[in-house]
Amino acid sequence: MPSVLMAELQAFESPVKEPWPDDVEMYVTHEVEQILLPESSSCLAVQAFFRMCGLRYKLQMRINAESMSPSGKIPFIRCGKAVVSELDPIVSFVAHRGISLTTELSDVEKSDMRAYMSLVYNVLGNAEQHLMWCDRVTFLEVTYPRFTSAFPRPLGGILCYLRQRKMRKKLRVIDWESKDLEKVYSEIDNCCRVLSERLGSQKYFFGNKPTELDALVFGHLFSLLTTHLPDSRLSAVVHTYDNLVELCSTVENEFFQRIEGSVSLK
Repeated sequence: MPSVLMAELQAFESPVKEPWPDDVEMYVTHEVEQILLPESSSCLAVQAFFRMCGLRYKLQMRINAESMSPSGKIPFIRCGKAVVSELDPIVSFVAHRGISLTTELSDVEKSDMRAYMSLVYNVLGNAEQHLMWCDRVTFLEVTYPRFTSAFPRPLGGILCYLRQRKMRKKLRVIDWESKDLEKVYSEIDNCCRVLSERLGSQKYFFGNKPTELDALVFGHLFSLLTTHLPDSRLSAVVHTYDNLVELCSTVENEFFQRIEGSVSLK
């Protein structure tokens, strides 16, 4: 479960509508030369959520952003004295300030939304970690050079292999470490099929207004579509589902003027 360090949040027993500060900062690692696929997905999801809510933020890129984060994961935000990391805790923090994308949803729809978000975390999130840390070719050609770019030699290599050992151990516990690429692609395909069926012909998953589910799916699928990996089949799997690709295009066009380094989804 995502962790959070924010003492102020506990003081709120009910949402309190407050002006959104002008000095909120969102911390990420450098996007062009350093960030990895799972972190790119998470950062895009949080940025999409902020933009859907119409919230101002200043993007701060730091080589050591992960070590600055209270959970060790990015992105994280600074809002006054509060420091909050990862999408779910950030959504909760924003909701406690009286800002939400789900006020018009019924309790059943909210429960449905959380179930689909759990699917995305458990399948797409774990698949991305597997590709980065367990697939030998991707690790050597993508993960290692990007991860080590932030550190001097030989420290970068040592830290990278320590991180690989840690991530493989975590994936082993949930039976994701030993999957071969065909199984990983199958898992991604099944997840996309379920999401595609839920989206149908709608603009967003719950009608004409986006929710954090749309932000989360956009973050993962846009990253899968635009990240260059040794095996191009990953992007091909996502491209099979036209309505999901269209969702990514819609979010990009409506909430991002243009994402640096992105490629056309058409």
